[in-house]
Amino acid sequence: MTIDEDNTHSAMLAQSVGDYVQRGSDLPRVRALAQTRAEFDRSQWRQLAELGWLGVLVPESCGGLGLGLGEAAIVAEGLGRALTPEPYTAVAVLAARVLEHAAATTLREELLTGLVAGDRIPVLAWQEQADDFAGQQIAATATPFEGGYRVSGQKKFVIGASAADGYLVTAQAADGLQLLWVPRDAQGCSTGLQPLADGRSYGEITFKDVTVSREQVLASGGAARAALDRALDHAAAAASAELVGVMKRANEMSLEYMKTRVQFGKAIGSFQALQHRAVDLYIQQELADAVLREVIGQLDDALPDRERALAVSRARSRCADAALAITRAAIQFHGAIGFTEDCDVGLYVKRAMTVSAWLGNARAHRARYARLSAQPQHKEAA
Repeated sequence: MTIDEDNTHSAMLAQSVGDYVQRGSDLPRVRALAQTRAEFDRSQWRQLAELGWLGVLVPESCGGLGLGLGEAAIVAEGLGRALTPEPYTAVAVLAARVLEHAAATTLREELLTGLVAGDRIPVLAWQEQADDFAGQQIAATATPFEGGYRVSGQKKFVIGASAADGYLVTAQAADGLQLLWVPRDAQGCSTGLQPLADGRSYGEITFKDVTVSREQVLASGGAARAALDRALDHAAAAASAELVGVMKRANEMSLEYMKTRVQFGKAIGSFQALQHRAVDLYIQQELADAVLREVIGQLDDALPDRERALAVSRARSRCADAALAITRAAIQFHGAIGFTEDCDVGLYVKRAMTVSAWLGNARAHRARYARLSAQPQHKEAA
């Protein structure tokens, strides 16, 4: 673990995550869960809560630790190394960040407190089209009535939906964007699941005249958009940390195999062509790791919106490309066994594919970076 490990507290957290992963999460469990609709263990989720990791970003007033994104990234990277199926980034980063900047209501406090304890699993339902990871094109509507809103529409690509207790939903109203809490069992709300390559699933949530009271409105207008944009960027950074964990472990597995696989009387790791390729991939890994650490440090300093988006897209595209290149090469380094279902390295390829696509793939973030870079930067008046 290299993210912010100069800090003693961060180093201790990294060690704690490493110990947990080594004893509490293994690939046979990942394989077994992939064959079920459960996706993850509630008992393991509660362990994450007991360790305090679900509350890393949650304010102390709601029972959390009130730490920074650097600490959340340490947890995400460690869980990524073990392919831990629990939706840490989707809940403890994405949903937590949205709720953190929602209006200070009793509902907000209840959801955050329940999230920290592991009793409530709120997930964000914002995306409707595959090419709109920022949630700018929202067709879901919130029609006002005397007691609140009636919500209709559909959300897709909702990670964590299989066990969610409810959804933080974005919808357009006449007076602007609304961020609303909709319980999973609300009348008119239905959840469908679509499989992902790594054995997990994403949710397709349909709302048909779902009644939402005014007490269930978490944010409106510019405040809702600001909370959503910040949460999505921070979650993309945490997901990039997860990708760093995936690529590092895949690289380690490849090097371990190259030391033991013998061909023509020699370990294949002694072949110069493979050595050169392994070095190239290691350089990609270290560049991705370095860029991510730099960006995480910037995000904890509360960058302006444009600079935050530029930084996140830079790290996201670098980490996604590196993770896909390293895990695919790991298949080839393992030769014939790498292409079989029984070889664990294939699980890392599948996780890299799903995490790289979620919250915007590398190409989408390069496009956003180019678009934002081309925009004139507004300078403050002297």
